[in-house]
Amino acid sequence: MTYKTSKLNKVIRGNKRASYNETTINAILDDAFLCHIGYQFEGQIVVIPTAYGRIGKHIYIHGSLKNRMMLSLLKAGQASITVTHLDGLVLARSAFHHSANYRSAALFGKVQKVEDPIRKMEALACILNHMVPGHWDNVREPNAKEFAATLVLEIQIDMASAKIRAEGVNDETEDYELPIWAGVVPIKQVAFPAISDIDLKQEIKVPNAVTAYIRNHTAEL
Repeated sequence: MTYKTSKLNKVIRGNKRASYNETTINAILDDAFLCHIGYQFEGQIVVIPTAYGRIGKHIYIHGSLKNRMMLSLLKAGQASITVTHLDGLVLARSAFHHSANYRSAALFGKVQKVEDPIRKMEALACILNHMVPGHWDNVREPNAKEFAATLVLEIQIDMASAKIRAEGVNDETEDYELPIWAGVVPIKQVAFPAISDIDLKQEIKVPNAVTAYIRNHTAEL
């Protein structure tokens, strides 16, 4: 499945690196838990990082009932979201050809408030599990007061595009003879051993979901 292109989601510059494939875009989304959302507030464009979760073609975010981003998105009825992974620094022989390896996705879609209590709780679980898979089962669920004070929005992915660079240095032909080092510095987000809360009871161990997350995100030396 691929998303249809329009003036909104079509990649113009560097279009050879573009992808509209749903599987490719979902993989980029599922490898992160922070996105950036643009919205308009009192005539100004504001971009905010926030946690999210994905179920199918829907992105879920949450905040307080008075959160200006959430209320602005709900009022506009539309959202623009980006997710980016920095995979490496591309250091060329020339300053002009320095670049980066990356995976990025841009999403556009309709916004609506999640009203149904069951779907709302599922969305909150999705957001938490998107951060650490399976961790929802280890925590206390929101109580009635917390649940009522939380606004959950669903953003339907109507249009999307990805842009990916995963290659080495592209220098000018004549520059390959220069006595200058060039190459790629790979970059990876890694996790270190968990640090338990100082007030934690001694018999409580780190949950399997957390240790699995750390194991899967440990740097390869």
